This record gives sequence, structure tokens and C-alpha cells, in this order.
Amino acid sequence: MKRKKKSFTGVDIKKFKEKIILFSKENNNSIFLNSNNNPKSYDFIFAYGQKSHIVSSFNSLEKLDEFIEKTNDWIFGFLSYELKNEIENLESHNQVTHSIPNLYFFQPATVILVKKGVVNVLCIPSFNPDLEFNQILNYRNTQKKETINKNLIQRFKVKEYINTIKKIKERIKLGDIYELNFCIDYYAKNINIDPYQSYNNLNLLTESPMSVFFKYNSLYVISSSPERFIKRNNNKIITEPIKGTIRKNRIRHEDLKNISYLKNNSKELSENHMIVDLVRNDLSKIACKGSVKVKELASLYSFKNVHQLISSVEAEIKESTKISEILKSSFPMGSMTGAPKIKSMELIDEFEKTQRGIYSGSIGYISPSKNFDFNVVIRSIIYDSDNNKLNINVGSAITFASDPENEYEECKLKAEAMINSLK
Repeated sequence: MKRKKKSFTGVDIKKFKEKIILFSKENNNSIFLNSNNNPKSYDFIFAYGQKSHIVSSFNSLEKLDEFIEKTNDWIFGFLSYELKNEIENLESHNQVTHSIPNLYFFQPATVILVKKGVVNVLCIPSFNPDLEFNQILNYRNTQKKETINKNLIQRFKVKEYINTIKKIKERIKLGDIYELNFCIDYYAKNINIDPYQSYNNLNLLTESPMSVFFKYNSLYVISSSPERFIKRNNNKIITEPIKGTIRKNRIRHEDLKNISYLKNNSKELSENHMIVDLVRNDLSKIACKGSVKVKELASLYSFKNVHQLISSVEAEIKESTKISEILKSSFPMGSMTGAPKIKSMELIDEFEKTQRGIYSGSIGYISPSKNFDFNVVIRSIIYDSDNNKLNINVGSAITFASDPENEYEECKLKAEAMINSLK
């Protein structure tokens, strides 16, 4: 579909971003992808107004291929972690925290792309780019809402968590797996938050490069994800798994100690290397022969609240390769499963208490040229405003070298910014 397009310069981008978050209130379905000025991405993308959509929990990837061909347009949406059951012979038996489909994408009426201070507004033919731009810029929000009931319950108590890690290590010792991403959650019922303010609070604390504010009817995903799942640029695909996390310390000499520890710790490095091997294997299923390359291995990246070890794996694919083929080979992302991948997913269902749903899934966009960019849904608040319930999931990679108490502290560190953003 050919869209009307107009570019705007001289815009106060900081103010415009703030207006966009508030303007999301006017739409049942909208998405704000915020790179926090990461040079590898758009500065941010905002899309709203559902022109057409796809919701699926059966043959979802084939339906997505059809939707892409039918719309030939920008589409935005999510992949639930439970999509794994369609890709592999797997099942999910645990408690459902939020009822969502395996896949949802929508074709928006308006797409706003911002790069290097230039605001590009792309509208369906019946819309006016000037009107769309000005209604956001002039949006007035008169409602202010206080968070009610901030008390979160930890589903795994400390002793139970430590005992579970010991059981996972026994399975590693038996040779079932050699790494497992084990996740727990904090939850609240009868909670009422202001998701718009919570997103602003969270982004201020983290400024992550794959941050998302996604509104799907009454479900909000308030994400400070630092991790890219997979990106396509013509015939090249790139994935950037994260394994290795440590707190960023405000005291410089203490922070340098933390950085040195993370960069030289054999456990943290082995976690990262194991997942890189898994990702290389995933991409090799669809890549041109000999094209899979590790561009970065366990490089240190520093964010506002944490330091991370991030690797980068690239591959070349045929131009004709469909997104369904790419996702069948790579989803769910190895950093959120473990290795070997299928056995890890079976054990995740055995040891965790809830289905992950959109957590450990992915949110992103597909462009008319069939390029795409998707994050890993981590460091996120999942909030249902109709049912007044909220979940914050966190996890860590368990290897035979894992210390249960240290893994527990890592989970607490990862949850910290989300919990504090509710204040």
C-alpha cells in the first residue's frame, strides 16, 4: 500500500516522545519502539490505529507470511513464547498469567519514523500527515493516576528457588542439558497502575536500546529490554544474544571492579559462549553456506543500570527466505531457553510455575521491504488494566558452576528497575 508521507524538522524530540506516550491513551492498539538513540536503529518508531490485523494460535507463522504478502505494508506485533509449541513438538502445562494468542500483528493507520531528529509521518491515503503530527504535538493530558497496591508477591520464595536451582544442576550433572534459562516472577492482583507514567519512569532508569511501550487492548507491555532477538536487512540477518549481567556502580572504582569481574569471569563467559554456539547452529539452518559469522563475542556493553556481555552473530540468507522460515529456525531465542534447546524448553515447563506468555517472546516490526527488527521481551512489566493484574518476570542462566544464592541476587537486580518504576 502506498502511504502519504511528510517529513518534519526542528521538532523538540524529547517533548514529542513524551506526547507520544500520552497519546497512546487514544488508541486500543499502539506501539512505541524506543532505541534511546541507538545508532543501529531508528531513534524511535510509533505506530497506531489498527487498519487490519492477524491473531493466531494455530499455523501462526504461515498465516503471518500470508498477512505480510496481503498487506505489503508496515506491520507491528508480538510473538508469544508459547509459539514454541507450534514450531516444536512441545506443550505448556503451567498456570496462565495473561491470556494472549501465540501471535498478533496489526497494520497501523499511521507510522511515525524518527531518525537523527527528522520526523517522518506515513499515513494511509485517507489520513492527513499534518493532522496526525499536530494532534500528537498538541495533545493535552488532564488525567493523572496514582498506583494503587504496589505490593508484589514473589512466586518462588528464596528457599524454594535455591532448591530448584540445585535440582536443575542435578539435571546438568546427568547430561540432560548444559545450560538452562530459569525464570521466576513477581506478581500482583487488584493492582491499578498508570502504565504511561510507569513506562516513563522505567525508561528514565534504564534507557535501553530495545525498549517498548506496547498496548494490546487492555494488555500493556512496559519494556526496558536491552536485547535484540533478530534483525533483517535485505539478505543479512543479525542476532545479539545477551548472557552476563552485573550491577553498574555509581562509585567509579567499584564499577571498574564490577566490569573487570564480568569480563574475566569464566562462568559468565561460558554462559555467553554456549548460547553463541546454539545461535550459530540455529542460523545455519537457513543461512547461505559458510556465511554464519560471530562478529562480536561477549563484548561489554554498559547501560544506565547494568553492564552486559553481548555477542553478535550474522548470516546471509537468500532474498526469497520467508519470515516463517527464519523464525522456525531461531525462535524462541537461545538466550531465553538454554542448550540443548528443545530439552531446555521441556525442563523449563517442568521447573517453572507459570507459562511465560509474552515474556521471553518478542516484539517488533516488519517493513514493506520485508526487513524487520525484533527485541527479546525481558526486563518488562506485563499489566492487564481490565483485570488489574501485573507480572514482572526475571531469570538467569543456570550452569553447573552456578551458585544458587548468586543467581537469586541476579534475578533481584534485574527486577529492581521495574519494581522501582511503579513508585
